Amino acid sequence: MGFACGFVGLPNVGKSTLFNALCRGGAAAANFPFCTIDPNTGIVEVPDKRLDTLAEMEKSAKVVPATLKFIDIAGLVKGASQGEGLGNQFLGHIRNVDAVAHVVRCFENSDIVHVSGKVDPAEDLELILTELMLADIDHLNNRLEKAGKQLRTADGDLKFEFELASEMVKTLEEGNIPHPDTSDPKVKKALANLQLLTLMPAFVCANCDEESFKSFGKDERSKKLLECAEKHGFEVVPVCAKFEEELGDLSPEDAKTFLEDLGVEESGLERVIRTGYRLLDYITFFTAGPTESRAWTIVRGMTAPEGAGKIHTDMQRGFIRMEVISYDDLVEHGSWNAAKNAGKLRIEGKEYVMQDGDSVFVRFSV
Repeated sequence: MGFACGFVGLPNVGKSTLFNALCRGGAAAANFPFCTIDPNTGIVEVPDKRLDTLAEMEKSAKVVPATLKFIDIAGLVKGASQGEGLGNQFLGHIRNVDAVAHVVRCFENSDIVHVSGKVDPAEDLELILTELMLADIDHLNNRLEKAGKQLRTADGDLKFEFELASEMVKTLEEGNIPHPDTSDPKVKKALANLQLLTLMPAFVCANCDEESFKSFGKDERSKKLLECAEKHGFEVVPVCAKFEEELGDLSPEDAKTFLEDLGVEESGLERVIRTGYRLLDYITFFTAGPTESRAWTIVRGMTAPEGAGKIHTDMQRGFIRMEVISYDDLVEHGSWNAAKNAGKLRIEGKEYVMQDGDSVFVRFSV
């Protein structure tokens, strides 16, 4: 499994429709708030042309792409942090995903009632973030109250966490999302304990119809959204559910032509996946052969034994060495054996840090 991406947004912004378009799920989509109550889940294959090339090169009988999980979470409303709408249930579902797609509505449709009475994606984003900030303030204050009673006898880690939490409450109360230095191991450890919603990897998914997709970045509404997202440090990915549905029915060649006609290089699904991978610092390595070619998702910085463990836990436990050829070298020489004969095969030990595009064979003994 790659990563779990949760769709978060106000009611009636098209989350479920977009969910269905991207993963062809069976989520209910209707014109009333809280149509989605329990999260809907869909599994999507991660497109990767490199895997297709390796499988063709090795004449693989089976091709297994990496996958990711999309989760359609119930709509958020003003006051959710205080229990309005689905309140704590909604906020709890967000904590169970790896990355968040803040879905905002960019399309006009008089038949679909917007809860705010108007279509303003920048305002929608601010409302979502305000509720998440309020929830984090409440969460941190509760933590500070409990920690404060233990400070006299607390160890250094708890005191550091208390100080960090106090700083972040001030930032949040000023209406800003904190940006702590996560390169500091102590900060990273403290943040893992605090579990803040506003610090989860996130991006903005602009839900468009055909007209708003083609004018995105040019009209005032989308420009305002882009400015708002940049202020908070979010990337914006415009997606049109109708286009995604049409792409799903086309051959690869026709899909390429369709995208060219739209003036984009990737489908909305591919842009969402790429953005999520970048936010989570994920990379892909491959195993390839006549029996099967498969893509594996790992976090950048993982060592060879950790990568081997993604294939099977026995491989990590009994790791001996890893044979590695880069994707580029494989393509250049046409096969594993040809690349090996050209001196491109590397024998890596336990300290080796996996690289994106590595094609590997693991030697192990248990």
